[in-house]
Amino acid sequence: MLLFLLFNFLNANCQNKNDIQPDKKQADSLFQYSKEEMKKGNYALALLPLKKSLVIYKELKNNRSIADCLNQMASIHFYQSDFKSALNYFEQSKSHFEIINYKKGIASATNNMGAVYYYLGNYPRAIENYKKALQVHEKLENKVQVAGTTQNIGNIYLELEDFKNAKKHFKLAQKAYQKTEDRAALALVLSSLGKLFLKEKNYDSALHYFTSSLSLVNKEADKQTHAEIVYNLGKLYEALEDHTQSQQLFKQSLYIAREAKSILRESAALIALGRVYHQIDQPKYAIENCEAGLELAKKINSISIQEEACKCLYDAYKSSNNIKRALLYHEQIYLLKDSLNLKQASDKILNMKFEREMLLDSITHVEKERVAEIAHQKIVEKKEKQRNVFIVAGVFALFIAAGIFSRLNFVKKSKAILQVEKDRSEHLLHNILPEEVAQELKEKGCVDAKDFDTASILFTDFQSFTEKASRLTPQELVEEINVHFKAFDQIVEDYQIEKIKTIGDAYMAAGGLPKPDVKAVKNTILAALDMQAFVLKRKQKNAVLNKPYFEMRIGVHVGPIVAGIVGVKKFQYDVWGDTVNIASRMESNGGIGKVNISSHTHSLIQEDKDLAFEYRGKISVKGKGELDMFFVSKAIKKNHSNKKKEPIASVYS
Repeated sequence: MLLFLLFNFLNANCQNKNDIQPDKKQADSLFQYSKEEMKKGNYALALLPLKKSLVIYKELKNNRSIADCLNQMASIHFYQSDFKSALNYFEQSKSHFEIINYKKGIASATNNMGAVYYYLGNYPRAIENYKKALQVHEKLENKVQVAGTTQNIGNIYLELEDFKNAKKHFKLAQKAYQKTEDRAALALVLSSLGKLFLKEKNYDSALHYFTSSLSLVNKEADKQTHAEIVYNLGKLYEALEDHTQSQQLFKQSLYIAREAKSILRESAALIALGRVYHQIDQPKYAIENCEAGLELAKKINSISIQEEACKCLYDAYKSSNNIKRALLYHEQIYLLKDSLNLKQASDKILNMKFEREMLLDSITHVEKERVAEIAHQKIVEKKEKQRNVFIVAGVFALFIAAGIFSRLNFVKKSKAILQVEKDRSEHLLHNILPEEVAQELKEKGCVDAKDFDTASILFTDFQSFTEKASRLTPQELVEEINVHFKAFDQIVEDYQIEKIKTIGDAYMAAGGLPKPDVKAVKNTILAALDMQAFVLKRKQKNAVLNKPYFEMRIGVHVGPIVAGIVGVKKFQYDVWGDTVNIASRMESNGGIGKVNISSHTHSLIQEDKDLAFEYRGKISVKGKGELDMFFVSKAIKKNHSNKKKEPIASVYS
């Protein structure tokens, strides 16, 4: 966690209590009450009196108090992980400090804006604000504040894995804090040192700093810091592959974060739990926790935490053999990494290093730098001519190196962008066509039609669609159809059959192609039964809400077909043959909520113990005469299993 620079502005404002107006006294009282509630973590209670005091300060046109008030509001939103609102209030606070030219307040607001940008993953903007804050604090000789900003810059170095510079900044900040009584600030810098040693795989040192940090934290007053340090300890035990201990610590961190109402820490703990579940081969719980963490990270727009969630989901779906979902999250990881602008951040921080060689003069090395400067000037006086030659040569070489680097960087970025676009195009193509067909199309530029001796064709159709559609607005109608068809898409994917197309309110799918599969007939029927189950569940939900609902017929027939691509623009994979016509007749002659199959289909799966059949007799079919038909359903089995389900992360140790 970055050091968040807060000051007790109120006491500085109160010069003479006897001179304070009644309205000002009331506003000050509300402000103080808000601070007390904020310390308790009661953010909602803290915000209301603050808004009232802000109104009074504005009426009095007291810019100093207005700035203090806005700063406090920004802090409340920051601790609730509402970074967008926090950034807005910090900017307003800074503006009012600038009106009265209160430099200490300006520097603190600027530092805090840098902290917000850091948590949003915008490292270049974070560095920019830290640099400005540091310049002001150095001029004012605010050593503690210089130490705070120095620690924050150390965290940027840590993100860039420049461990040497990160450690240097953390140690300087630690030295400054040890001279004060600010236990919370010292705890944070010790925790940062623990993270550094963890990344270096120096686990003994990491454990020492984490436990030292934890001993300094007031667990009731600063729950967010407590949650972070417990989380860091969990990461240490995760690295040591002690899954039981790491899982317990991540759950504890999650519990504290929820008590502190910190969405940031809650999302980080959920994702960490997801990683542990993946490591102990429980992908289901890994996916549940990481998806919950990803939603929270999106809510606060934290790019770096979103990237961690996508990594977890990629690994979990990959281990579950759900390659499509894994590739989707892999693509998101790439895009999120690009948006973090780590290279741009590295360039900016290196520029800071060259522009400000005296970055930490106010803390240490002042005399050493002064002596070095005198010695340097003596050398310069003796070798001025040589220096000029070296400078010219150096500048020339620098320009050449910069040109080469810029070109290489441009080529690298261009290749990365092209690869992302290529991956996106292939992902889209695989959504439109089966994988084998898409591959053939890319290699040959066309796809040959193929005969399949045995393919399972599934048709669905909503009963009385026109009448029920008239009771919905166009937008409601499209949304309702989309809900059904999205569910159907997932079902056919689960049973490894191919969606062919939708025509109005009809849905068509096929099993056994583009690769023949002995399980295709059963899988097609199971998919049809799951579709009917979904429609029934949706019907019950809409009925409770007094909304129109759909009922559906499904027909399945198995037989020979021809499959291929039609057209050259907006092409579509399609199937033809009499089997398709008979499957359509099975649907139109079926029953509401039933799956109707032909006698030939029945003959192929009649011995299957998982299915039950109801013979309907011979039914007259247009253009086909009388055909035997069967209703199919899942066989009812007694389930003696009494396995205990693994609890999800809402139970805490």
